[in-house]
Amino acid sequence: MIREVDPLGEDGNAQDGRSHVQTTVALEGGGATIAQARHLAVSFLSQARGRYGVPVSQRAMELTQLVVSELVTNARKYAPGPVLMHLGIAGEWVEVVVWDSDPALPVARAADAGRIGQHGLEIVMAVAESFEAYREPVGKRVSVRIALHDDADASASRPQ
Repeated sequence: MIREVDPLGEDGNAQDGRSHVQTTVALEGGGATIAQARHLAVSFLSQARGRYGVPVSQRAMELTQLVVSELVTNARKYAPGPVLMHLGIAGEWVEVVVWDSDPALPVARAADAGRIGQHGLEIVMAVAESFEAYREPVGKRVSVRIALHDDADASASRPQ
């Protein structure tokens, strides 16, 4: 399922020092789509670590699952039709991009301690290194970057 964009060296990096490992999947269906997307994200990061030696921390695995879950949930909830999910390794980051057919850009709601639910976008923005949303000719694209490792467990995430 992982696709190499540029040939990688033995260390999993292209000549410019950035890893170029990515995959794009179309997600269709009901509630199982969200679980499928989380599973695909973990599988992608596991393969990037195991096959290409990309250092991926446990924290990056967990945050990526969370971000994928929130973005795909919103896409399934608010947009008719299929959802495309793109995962890619870009240097020290995992990029999560979700496309759907609804052109309305997501907006974080104002803080409200009494509000129950609907905190997904706030959570994504809090854990992501970057967050961008763009209108496309059809629908929108939401792009998030998450650090692949953090100082506390970077050494533990390297393959043995």
